[in-house]
Amino acid sequence: MTTGKIMLVGLGPGSVEHMSGRARAAIAEADTIIGYVTYIRLVADLVEGKEVVKKSMTEELDRAIEALDRAKQGKKVALISSGDAGVYGMAGPTFDVLFQAGWTPPTGRPGDIEVEIIPGASALNTCAALVGAPLTHDFCAISLSDLLTPWPAIARRLHAAAAADFVVALYNPKSGRRARQILEAQRLFLAHRRPDTPVAIVKSAYRPKQRIEFTTLEKMTECDIGMLSTVLIGNSNTFVRDGLMVTPRGYANKYDVESGTTRDGEKAGRSLSTGLLGWLESLRESGESVEELARRHGLPVAYIAAALADSSDDEPADTDEAVA
Repeated sequence: MTTGKIMLVGLGPGSVEHMSGRARAAIAEADTIIGYVTYIRLVADLVEGKEVVKKSMTEELDRAIEALDRAKQGKKVALISSGDAGVYGMAGPTFDVLFQAGWTPPTGRPGDIEVEIIPGASALNTCAALVGAPLTHDFCAISLSDLLTPWPAIARRLHAAAAADFVVALYNPKSGRRARQILEAQRLFLAHRRPDTPVAIVKSAYRPKQRIEFTTLEKMTECDIGMLSTVLIGNSNTFVRDGLMVTPRGYANKYDVESGTTRDGEKAGRSLSTGLLGWLESLRESGESVEELARRHGLPVAYIAAALADSSDDEPADTDEAVA
């Protein structure tokens, strides 16, 4: 019995020059190509002469079922996603279908179906590359699509990310039927961020109709936003200068950027004086109650109490200073 294979291929932004070599090879290797019609159009030159199965936007499970059926026939199937197959892509629904069908990772038995995930650059990476360096500090991605996720869950994530000062990439921000979600996201962010917080909106990154617009949190909903857009919302330190959106990594907290020397009270290879141990020491010396400290820092009372109760104060030297 011929062994079938499903290759979950991330196309990246869609332009062939930004696809990985393995992604191109997987498409060449495949007997069958399955994907959303727009994604197949992006790789039309690579799929000539192959069986091509085109599906609509909301038919993700159908694509996965189709891939499994053909793999059972011993075919090699390339199931394609834009960006990365594991980031809002086809990897999740495919494993749902596989596990529901009783699939287990191959053990060398005849008829086993192999699965390979081939990564591609997600919209986070491609859009960030086009606008500067907005993701050089902590960030997260949140989809505004409520087709499968209850809105209260999305709203809680938006609220938490905004309060925690993450740079945030909003996926699926708006469509013809979902116009209000981006307005609600803006409302939640404005409760925690300045109205002039930088925002970049990138549409169709690295595709013929690419469009980049810089704006602010207060004015972002006045911009052209659609399903092909990714919205990057900066944190409290993000700035735009000379057409570039940049989020500082924090080196200025420890070093004089011009000379490279450490600031008073700081040591290279060690946490900041306001890092965990320094912060804990300041809590002990504050004279405030656990409840007062929790309110001041916006942290749970139980966490403050537990952190103070842990007497461990030894800190090994950092070994990853270059990215610390």
